Amino acid sequence: MRNVAEYLHGGDIYSQETELDYSANISPLGLPDGVRQAVMAGLDSFSVYPDSQCRKLIKALAVHHGVKEERIICGNGAADLIFQIIQAVKPKKALLTAPSFLEYEQALKAAGTRIVTCVMKKEEGFQLDPERWISMLDSSINIAFLCNPNNPTGFALPKETVKKMAEACSRNRTVLVVDECFNEFLDDPEASSVLESIEDYQGLFVLKAFTKLYAMAGFRLGYGITGSQELISAMEAVRQPWSVSGIAQEAGTAALKEKDYVSQVRLLVREEREYLKKGLSDLSFTVYDSKANYLFFWVPDDEDGENSLYEKMKKRKILIRSCHNYEGLQRGYYRICVKDRKSNEKLLTALEDIR
Repeated sequence: MRNVAEYLHGGDIYSQETELDYSANISPLGLPDGVRQAVMAGLDSFSVYPDSQCRKLIKALAVHHGVKEERIICGNGAADLIFQIIQAVKPKKALLTAPSFLEYEQALKAAGTRIVTCVMKKEEGFQLDPERWISMLDSSINIAFLCNPNNPTGFALPKETVKKMAEACSRNRTVLVVDECFNEFLDDPEASSVLESIEDYQGLFVLKAFTKLYAMAGFRLGYGITGSQELISAMEAVRQPWSVSGIAQEAGTAALKEKDYVSQVRLLVREEREYLKKGLSDLSFTVYDSKANYLFFWVPDDEDGENSLYEKMKKRKILIRSCHNYEGLQRGYYRICVKDRKSNEKLLTALEDIR
């Protein structure tokens, strides 16, 4: 049998039979109709090489976000851009938070970068202390990653706080990557986004993706926006040609037109997130106050192996995300996405039966 590295993320529906996947934080409304129609209409054009510069998509993104086209770079998902920016910066030392998205650490380790971590503590509710984070910065830190809202906790820092962190990075000539891939699921996305400040801070790079909001995980499409042309040029120099497929570019351009879809997603997520919070709390789980499209919770009496909540749910063909492999967490911490009411009722019923 082929030796396969451990899969570190949610969405592994291929190695097990799954009827409900709560491990991947994807829009509960599925692929927008406009995206589906655009892809079908463009099928004949996908026999040729895609535009390596993603010109049509970048033009649409520039209009969508109100930024200059030259400030945008596209990639094969946000993960591709994480690896790209690390290869471009070639950092000797990086600052991460924990628990947070695992891809930052994986990419940094692949580059041989020394990592220092600002750990969010259980006794502080896994909330990030911005002042402590800033105190860990110095001129030896070449790059820092901040997930906002954070994955897996779902907490979001206000943009004024993130600006202070960006200012501290500028003083130390540290590239700050702010991962806003879940920002659009917040009730007030602009209150936590620093996209408007890309020209104000040297080395500020805002990371976004189509994966979650538009249920386009299989297309692999992400993008970054920065005021640093030097950083864009360095990333362009190391990225693979044709890293974004023609079908992904067409889908992304169409997705940006789906304004009503985004409003519907945000409304559904807000209502169902509260429904799930109450349901999990009623089961005596410790539920953290996530503001995103997923919930982070702790099962105090969780057991090992086959008796764990993860394994019990898997037997019922429901996949949830065990967070034991996040730094700073242990057995008993889980994350689930927010789905529609019918699916959420099935999830809670299964959890009640197990409890």
